[in-house]
Amino acid sequence: MLCIGHRGAMGHEPENTLLSIKKAISLGVDAIEIDVHNVENKLVVIHDRDLARTTNGTGYLEHSSFVYVRSLDAGKGEQVPTLEEVFKTVDRQVIINIELKGRNTAKLVISLIQKYLKAGWSYTDFVVSSFDHDQLHQAKAICPKIITGMLIYGLPWQYLTSAQELGVALIIPNLDYVTSKMIESVHQQGLQVWVYTVNQPHDLKLMRALGVDGVFTNYPERVFSHDTD
Repeated sequence: MLCIGHRGAMGHEPENTLLSIKKAISLGVDAIEIDVHNVENKLVVIHDRDLARTTNGTGYLEHSSFVYVRSLDAGKGEQVPTLEEVFKTVDRQVIINIELKGRNTAKLVISLIQKYLKAGWSYTDFVVSSFDHDQLHQAKAICPKIITGMLIYGLPWQYLTSAQELGVALIIPNLDYVTSKMIESVHQQGLQVWVYTVNQPHDLKLMRALGVDGVFTNYPERVFSHDTD
């Protein structure tokens, strides 16, 4: 069962910062997950449209300049990183799961990934995921070999059909809706199941027992603790 650090290791450090990503890597994760938005055609790593929760800024990303967003404190003096800064920090140590959070991010993300592929990185260094299935379609259209994951909340009608049409490799459901039957159905389609967000030891133990392929967690060390064996 893969351990995916959720927004880095946000149980320990400010989410979606380089500090959080370094912490996750130090804890031994297999992958880190981060969120990207497009601000003035530049990719910034932040979860919310509203700046107030995770930074000392105010207002919304779509009304903000890139310079303003970069001037903010994202916690412990950390800047809101660019996606390229994340790539450089990770440097192929773990898989980078990029969630397309904001609009008009697919093309920019794939363009940056292609730059790194040309520099010797591999397709297996990346996963591109989103709740916005149109953006996943765009990503695949530009770069068919990219590994993609379809984020879902609940169990949408005919989600497996959608997954096949989108050509994704992963279904990424919310913990509350994961059952053995659901996992079996996904596995029968040759797809993996990565579950978000699994923090409690009893839930981690259950996910392991159900045979999920990966879990997103704020506390990576709990995945490796003896409590979950």
